[in-house]
This record gives sequence, structure tokens and C-alpha cells, in this order.
Amino acid sequence: MSISRKRLNSEESRSAALEAARMLLLAQGPQAVTLKAVAAKVGRTHANLLHHFGSAAGLQAELARSIADRVTGSIAEAVERARVGERDVREVVDGTFDAFDREGAGALAAWMILSGNRDALNPILDSIRALVSQLRVGHEEHHVPESTLWLVLAALGDSLLGEPITSSLGLQRDAARRIATEALRSEIAARHPRMA
Repeated sequence: MSISRKRLNSEESRSAALEAARMLLLAQGPQAVTLKAVAAKVGRTHANLLHHFGSAAGLQAELARSIADRVTGSIAEAVERARVGERDVREVVDGTFDAFDREGAGALAAWMILSGNRDALNPILDSIRALVSQLRVGHEEHHVPESTLWLVLAALGDSLLGEPITSSLGLQRDAARRIATEALRSEIAARHPRMA
């Protein structure tokens, strides 16, 4: 089912294409995010998408940037609210895990790596770097890069293998999230007892 054909300005056309790409990613996986499929979904031509993104790799990189920017924004908000006691660290963990699982960033990142399109990961890495820089302001003594590293790797791994591994081990599906939450709480308590 395609979006009805109407006159869109350049930014609206790009936004519609990225939303269609995200819908394809979530419904059918990263291999479904092609210029042809996205063009059909938004009622545009292949040439129109080439004009906006340059190539399928360009579309995928913009999709990765879009997902990463949206998700890191919500994670930053959750971290700041947790720092002032308005939210629990579980929300930070859930936001990170959701980014890679429900938002499709894990499957997209893995597919890009396996298909040799490593440069398309740059938008995700740029967003993570920007998030860490933002979170470090006023909290330079915290180990934000290290915490971000292990949390992102755990979320990525869980998005790709969490279901079969937890099932085979007889664990609840949210076991990795629970373990990550406990680890983050312990890390905060050990490094900053006044915040625990």
C-alpha cells in the first residue's frame, strides 16, 4: 500500500521516504530497505529517491541517522531525568535496548556490516559520540564512554540473539535488560555513592 501521490517539497519527500524505509525495516528486515521498495511505498519514482539519497546505501545511512538521532535524544532525556531522580536507570536501559531491537538499529547495523557497507554506520556512531559528549557535560568524573560502550554492545547483541539465547537457557526474555540495569545501578553506586 503506497502513500497517495501528492506534491511534496524536498524535505517532506525525504521525510516520507525515511518513514517508509523505517516501516519496511521493522516489518520485513533490513534487506527490504531498497530504493525500489521505498519508492513504491511512497508513490515516488526510483529516480526521485536517487535524487534525494544518491543510492540505496545513502538511503540506509540516512535511515540509520534518523533512527540514531531520535533514539539518542530520548536516551539523553531519560539519563538527565534519572540524574535528578525523576526516572529510574531501567528507562535508560530500555531506551537503549529498544533502539537496537524495536527501532531496528541492531538489524540494520549488522546488515550494513555484513554487506560491506560499514561507512553507513557512521551516522549511528556520530549520534552515540554526540550523546556521550552531551552526557559528560558537568559529569566529567563519570565513566560515560565506558558505560555507553558496554550498554550499546549488550543492546546490540540482545537485538540480534537475545530471543534464541534466553529461550535456550530457560530465561525470561528481558533477562539481558534486567542484568544491564543491575550492572548500571551497581556501577553508579560504586562510583557515586551519593547518587545511589
